[in-house]
Amino acid sequence: MRSWEKALAVLEALCERGQAAGHGWTLDTELLPPHQQQVNALENEGLVELACRDDRAELSVLEGRPVRWAARLTPYGHDTLAYGCSRPRAEPPSGGAQADRQVVELIPSQMAALRVFVGLADQLQVPPADGLAEQVRTASCDHGIKRWRLYLTPEQMESVAYGLWLHRMTGSAAEANRFAREYGVVHSPARASNSPSAAGAAPRGGTGGSGRG
Repeated sequence: MRSWEKALAVLEALCERGQAAGHGWTLDTELLPPHQQQVNALENEGLVELACRDDRAELSVLEGRPVRWAARLTPYGHDTLAYGCSRPRAEPPSGGAQADRQVVELIPSQMAALRVFVGLADQLQVPPADGLAEQVRTASCDHGIKRWRLYLTPEQMESVAYGLWLHRMTGSAAEANRFAREYGVVHSPARASNSPSAAGAAPRGGTGGSGRG
């Protein structure tokens, strides 16, 4: 489980247990110490409020026992939970389709270049591979390592390499170089001219030739 997923799981647990208790607080008896430590870390992000001495005294009266620790979501925590649970996420393919896909993690600049590429699909002679735009749209970000995760077929991998090659030809080579180094896939204009599918899809207009005599 990635770091942001762990944070959402903790927020969800606090929300559910606080609502069940009626007073909005999750108490020390409801979470193990390691989970309490995770909650304490989220306090630093402004997502969780820890009970102060007065709050704990009131809760102790309600519970009929000493309450040494309690936590609840802040408004920012509630909104983070609502947003995180509603956004689409890319999930690992199930069944036989999974064997045909590879987990790919892109840094923000690679993902930005890929979004430009799929956004130009209607204008390109060699458009993105089928399904790549959907993978880009539903990709999830692990904010702990600042990587976007996608599950790509070999054809989509080639298409990503082509998109990053376009980015290289018009700006920075770092993104394409990193993709080639990490995944061993690089767009080759010479190879693609002989095999148009190497760029991810056949060029529009029928054959792969330029049409010039």
